[in-house]
Amino acid sequence: MGEQKNTQKIEPLFHRRLGLLAIAGMVLVLVAGVLTARHFIEKQKEQAGMVAPGFVLRDQNGRLTSLAQFRGRVVVLTFIDPECTQICPLTTKSMVDALKILGPAAASQVQLLGIDANPMKTQVADVAAYTREHELEGRWRFLTGPEAQLESVWHRYHVYVAQKKNSDDVVHEAVVFVINPDGYESAIYSTPMSYESVGEQAQELAKDIAPLLPGRPAASVPSQALGQQQEEPLKPDETVSLMALGPRRQPVTLGSGHPHLLLFFAGWLGQESDLSKKLATLNSYAALARQRNWPSPVAVDELTTEPSRAEARHALDPLAATLPTPIIQDSSGRIADGYHVQDLPWIVLSSSSGKLLWSHDGWLSAAVLSRHVRAALAAN
Repeated sequence: MGEQKNTQKIEPLFHRRLGLLAIAGMVLVLVAGVLTARHFIEKQKEQAGMVAPGFVLRDQNGRLTSLAQFRGRVVVLTFIDPECTQICPLTTKSMVDALKILGPAAASQVQLLGIDANPMKTQVADVAAYTREHELEGRWRFLTGPEAQLESVWHRYHVYVAQKKNSDDVVHEAVVFVINPDGYESAIYSTPMSYESVGEQAQELAKDIAPLLPGRPAASVPSQALGQQQEEPLKPDETVSLMALGPRRQPVTLGSGHPHLLLFFAGWLGQESDLSKKLATLNSYAALARQRNWPSPVAVDELTTEPSRAEARHALDPLAATLPTPIIQDSSGRIADGYHVQDLPWIVLSSSSGKLLWSHDGWLSAAVLSRHVRAALAAN
């Protein structure tokens, strides 16, 4: 967290089960990249005969869990950093939504598994916290164990995991495996950093799972049924107006002709009191912005990453009533994708022409934030 990242779009990268997966540069590009919804995913069908490597780890409740115990069921397996705020919440939501598409009867024949991908967060409490924050209890098992055991699983699945040099940040591959009831890998997906693509990825997962289940259930549901709208990211010459949360309910317009300092965040990233203090930084900036005619601040909650939309609204409405800075909600992710958001929290400064002048990964104090804005405006 805290470092500025490249906001250039990249073409989708496909994870092959070859030695190429160990190339750190490729992984860094994938993690930092932003993909559009229409190019959200590349998929590879594995050759028949490749058995998914076995393992025995502990889940979020401390239960010993093996891959072998789910023989006879379809397993959807992914690798998750318990502290990840970018691709990981998108991956787990797409997995859960895939089961919604298949329906309760079919979903009962599918097991969702996550394997810890953070060598510094290997305690049961770590995976339990992620499970609790994303309301995944009863929906999946999130597995962890000693670092040596986890490294063995990462190696056998050819999944790259590494701690960044001189940093607490962890880089890992956003990859999902579909394993058939006989224990063979059926398909592999790479999850892109595209907030609005969750519904589309869920559809693709469901379509791959369905033929592996008894009765081959239908796997087609409108993405709107999952609360997703498949729209293109907000373009620089477009505008969009959303109603702010809280009692004032004033409209907030983004895009061309409406310069703003936008803070993209997720309400689940900490206790409400901490979030209130962090968002209050924008209020200090707002006072200075009014004096100097700088772009005004807006806080944007990314609903795609929220475990419960209703709970997010319930928690943020009282907070919005106490903050002069408006809070809006990006329901589909098209705003975040249009502003090249690659992590949460993420700060973006936009000009009146819609140009993105500056971006930052992580929270900043009011003084540091103002200094960066002043420099970005002076440079442009």
